[in-house]
Amino acid sequence: MKITVLTDNKAKENLKGEWGLSLFIEHSGKKLLLDTGASPLFAKNAEKCGVDLKSVDLAFLSHAHYDHSDGFGEFFRINKNAPLYLSGCCKENCYGRRWIFSRYIGIKKGYAKTFSERLIYTEGFTEVTDGVYLLPHGEDDYSIYGKKNGLYQKDGRKWSYDCFDHEQSLAIKTDRGLVIFNSCCHTGADNIINEVASAFPKERIVALIGGFHLYKSGDVDVISLAQRIKDTGIEKIYTGHCTGDRAFGLLKNELGDKAEELFAGKIIEL
Repeated sequence: MKITVLTDNKAKENLKGEWGLSLFIEHSGKKLLLDTGASPLFAKNAEKCGVDLKSVDLAFLSHAHYDHSDGFGEFFRINKNAPLYLSGCCKENCYGRRWIFSRYIGIKKGYAKTFSERLIYTEGFTEVTDGVYLLPHGEDDYSIYGKKNGLYQKDGRKWSYDCFDHEQSLAIKTDRGLVIFNSCCHTGADNIINEVASAFPKERIVALIGGFHLYKSGDVDVISLAQRIKDTGIEKIYTGHCTGDRAFGLLKNELGDKAEELFAGKIIEL
């Protein structure tokens, strides 16, 4: 498996970064795209990295936030065939809110209608193709994480804390074991790992790749998470985007060689 980071907050010198994430994944003859960042930047970086977006067979959206979905208009312009798999709970209803102030942070308004012929909505555990799986969260109430981070869903006039029912993990089976992709891990990286482990009790978990949404978290919380990640027995984490420099430094200090930082242009081979 080869993963090329197309968009991240940080970038190699010849590329540019933005608040967002996009990953190009090559595995078993398939070419996959997870998210497109917040703009067409992922496509510009892809060209510089020698990645042909026309060759993508399948595309995936990790969750219904703009910094992972706003580039899909550009992707559909470039690639005329690949379907986009997204959670059936994805709606245009995600907001950041503090006191009386709110900001829309969801999928670009109108995208779902404009690109409806390219969208495949998933419900529950889904095997997309051989060895490639999508897993939603279980039945646990994760709205505590929405409350903690000031993230909401709005339906009509009703506000509720985001429970991240629109978030899904991509898990790919390799010869070594499972590789998990979850672009923000809003509900906790350890919970993501354990959800996948429960779904595949006989499989070894090789790595988790994605943001960990720790840029607002205190040091004690990050260090506690690092210990819980250790307890899962996972071999490696690759993280960036919404993790934040300070939090990554703490994770690195606790996890050592188990932790690597993401940046646009980084290539991971597993």
